[in-house]
Amino acid sequence: MCLAVVGRVVAINNDTAEANIMGVLREISVVLVPDVKIGEYVMIHAGFAINKIDEKEAKKTEEFIREIAEHS
Repeated sequence: MCLAVVGRVVAINNDTAEANIMGVLREISVVLVPDVKIGEYVMIHAGFAINKIDEKEAKKTEEFIREIAEHS
């Protein structure tokens, strides 16, 4: 099973970016989403941003992940 998480891009440096993933800052690759901008949300899998996601959907996804964590 694969899991992707949501992150908000807070800085970009060429093909890498810093993303805020539920309060944790991580360096990610944005090579697969070259048009991403600071402030946008992305789905992240294995350290790679795999697609952009709108803020409403990002918040719903974060909430879903938190609920799963509470029940495991």
